[in-house]
Amino acid sequence: MKIDINCDLGEGIGNDEAIMPFISSANIACGYHAGDDTTMDQTIQLTKKYHVAIGAHPGYEDKENFGRTNLSLTYSEIVKLVVNQINIINQKAIKANTRLFHVKAHGALYNQASKDINIAKAIAEGISYINKNLIYVGLANSFMQEAAESFKLKFRAEAFADRSYDINGLLIPRKEPGAVIQDSNICKKRALHIAQHKAIKTIDQQKITINAQTICIHGDNPQAIENSKMIYDYLTENNIKITADV
Repeated sequence: MKIDINCDLGEGIGNDEAIMPFISSANIACGYHAGDDTTMDQTIQLTKKYHVAIGAHPGYEDKENFGRTNLSLTYSEIVKLVVNQINIINQKAIKANTRLFHVKAHGALYNQASKDINIAKAIAEGISYINKNLIYVGLANSFMQEAAESFKLKFRAEAFADRSYDINGLLIPRKEPGAVIQDSNICKKRALHIAQHKAIKTIDQQKITINAQTICIHGDNPQAIENSKMIYDYLTENNIKITADV
């Protein structure tokens, strides 16, 4: 068995290098919701050092709210937003003699796309415009997969070890109690269950199917370093290979 572990990095949290040995893919903030030229370049160098696949992590241009406030942009505005941010990371990767592998939207843009096919398709069109071989990473069982298929993009379904789900397979909003899971022991067990059984329990303890190829660890979670290490060790101990090649 094998699975990818991805983490949102380059967001100025300061824990990137501590997390990097325990993941296989890094989603790098493109300077819109977080990050700048220095953090992007530094994070790319870390991916090279630790042999981690590079992904662009485009979000709304809203640093004040860390890209986690819903915005109402037109389809073409979202396409342009995504294209611009992917291009930033893509050019930096080329300059560093490496390459971009995937794209994963951030925060509110991601959550809106999971529920709105037009937003999901706008992201897909932005990815396709830059490179049709880039992988579209998105929430399992959401509109993102349909959008990827409509643009003939490879889709990598994502699940979250440190976030709670509702019965429809959508993430519980962060403002609600229990939305973010802080206990690393719980996170590692959830990760293993996703990898082995393609399922997870909702916030109401109902079992739902999640056929995910990648598991996300949030770099801004206070327990991010501990989560990443414990999940990596626990999955490895249970014969799950951590790799971006899934």
